[in-house]
Amino acid sequence: MADPATYRPAPGSIPESPGVYRFRDEHGRVIYVGKAKSLRQRLNSYFADFSVLHPRTQTMVQTAARVDWTVVATEVEALQLEYSWIKEFDPRFNVRYRDDKSYPYLAVTLNEDFPRVMVMRGAKRKGVRYFGPYSHAWAIRETVDQLLRVFPVRTCSAGVFKRQHQLDRPCLLGYIGKCSAPCVGRVSPEEHRLLAEDFCDFMAGHTTRFTKRLERYMREAAASQEYERAARLRDDIRALERALEKQTVVLADTTDCDMIAFAEDELEAAVQVFYVRGGRIRGQRGWVVDKVEDVTTADLVEHFLIQIYSESESVPREVLVPAMPPEEEAMTELLCEQRGGPVRLRVPQRGDKKTLLETVARNAHEALKQHKTRRASDLTTRSRALQEIQDALELDDAPLRIECYDVSNLQGTNVVASMVVFEDGLARKAEYRRFTIKAVEGQDDVRSIHEVITRRFKRYLAESEKTGELDALGDPEDGAHQPIDPETGRPRKFAYPPNLVLVDGGPPQVAAAQRALDELGVDDIAVCGIAKRLEELWLPGESDPVILPRNSEGMFLVQRVRDEAHRFAIAFHRQRRSKSMTVSELDNVPGLGPARRAALLKHFGSLKRLKDATPEQVAEVPGIGRRSAEGIVAALHGTAVPSGGPGGRGAGTGGDGEHRGRRS
Repeated sequence: MADPATYRPAPGSIPESPGVYRFRDEHGRVIYVGKAKSLRQRLNSYFADFSVLHPRTQTMVQTAARVDWTVVATEVEALQLEYSWIKEFDPRFNVRYRDDKSYPYLAVTLNEDFPRVMVMRGAKRKGVRYFGPYSHAWAIRETVDQLLRVFPVRTCSAGVFKRQHQLDRPCLLGYIGKCSAPCVGRVSPEEHRLLAEDFCDFMAGHTTRFTKRLERYMREAAASQEYERAARLRDDIRALERALEKQTVVLADTTDCDMIAFAEDELEAAVQVFYVRGGRIRGQRGWVVDKVEDVTTADLVEHFLIQIYSESESVPREVLVPAMPPEEEAMTELLCEQRGGPVRLRVPQRGDKKTLLETVARNAHEALKQHKTRRASDLTTRSRALQEIQDALELDDAPLRIECYDVSNLQGTNVVASMVVFEDGLARKAEYRRFTIKAVEGQDDVRSIHEVITRRFKRYLAESEKTGELDALGDPEDGAHQPIDPETGRPRKFAYPPNLVLVDGGPPQVAAAQRALDELGVDDIAVCGIAKRLEELWLPGESDPVILPRNSEGMFLVQRVRDEAHRFAIAFHRQRRSKSMTVSELDNVPGLGPARRAALLKHFGSLKRLKDATPEQVAEVPGIGRRSAEGIVAALHGTAVPSGGPGGRGAGTGGDGEHRGRRS
């Protein structure tokens, strides 16, 4: 690591003009490219106070060995030069967007004598008209199959086209009317090109004139009693309508825009783009990026717009983003130059566009979630993550089993907790557990964590004691002491001890978890906590946190475990809250199960009408006998329930009373 002071430019040597700068390492490789309105002000910020820099920026300036810069005239030129250098040098500390998949496009090869409709991926070619991107190739083929009835454009390869020309015989599509067969001269090159251009116009959103023209031809054919031709035209219109149905109408017909949304955490970001043309969603595309530097959403927007649109000719009239880039005017000017016309860059505040942008954001969140899942599923990656956690926390062994606990409540009501289990870096959902906090009133995460850890490890000790495992823990060769229930053949609940207990929180929550284990005499399980704000790991009794590298696999795994515990706790809390809001007085009637409660409410329509009913009227409900009806009426009016209760059994006996006892 280099000392930044050794290569700091001399005072006054840095110009105050706008420009682009490059940090290079000891081998001369460019490791970071940046732009600035004032080069002097920006570069001095890297050397003024090293302690206030973000950890990732600290790593960058320590890796660098020198810095150089280039002065430009305007901020737009700075944006363009920054992108050119990022593309040329691929610096390791810059944000670089990478496709999360290779998206297919519908392409029309207008650069050929006989244009061809086909599915294409990869780099775009000059003279080819592209539509999309689409999420799946089959979506393109379905659309093309519908449109070939009306626009029978060639779809065959050059080899097939040449062979059919030599045979002087069309292929199958030519026989069934889904190709105009230019290979055998059924149409001239000019006529075939007109078909291809009409196909492109329809895909570009100019659909009304084609449907109206076919409707006019159909009426003319029907009027002249050419019914077979009218029927074919009717089928053509339906084919166009089916093709249009696959492209959802979301905005006004004149709307052409790209809608961009991000989902991000401290380590990565995912971006999704919806391409809206003619008011319809024509395509969707996604990227993911490692956040190697400290960037805001506005910075991500700027990097994205530069990288995606700098080489693209398909800049729309409007680009909708979640946050405006820092250099808004310069970015807008750059997009206008690229498009050759006006471009509006804005953040939607209300209406249909804001609603659709929220949908794009949900897709981005899902893409980020799937990316993390794919990353976590790799065996080598998981092994490296576990090794990094072991080294950082100074554990004796890799934490092959991690249990994470989180508490969820709403202003101290319906307090619940979750326990999620990860083994070998993968979620074991069958072993997730949920807890209803019983001994703590109100919002007290510290005492709640203490209660949950105590209850979980009391169960662990009880299960272990049943089979004598307390004397043989950690001995996998002793088959007699495996925590398997011999009656069911399944693992006993809470029987497996974790290598690491992870709690969502800082030092207070960690201390509570450790205190719970100490009180139970469990001294062979490591404990740590993860604080949300800075993603720090806290160990019991330590005054300073453990900092995992921000882009390390260990941090990704810890973060994923914590997020899963948080999700599971929130889901249980919402379930409990929903149940408490829908509780009914019928729930307190002994012997009245869910089916008969539903039958009563369906019959009377409301609880009020049921209360006003007589036992004779209640007995009219299917499945409700006379004695049950009397018991229901008595329970709803707070009077004594007749002996035997509504179910006809004695108090304290029967399946329902036993079930309620088990629940409590």
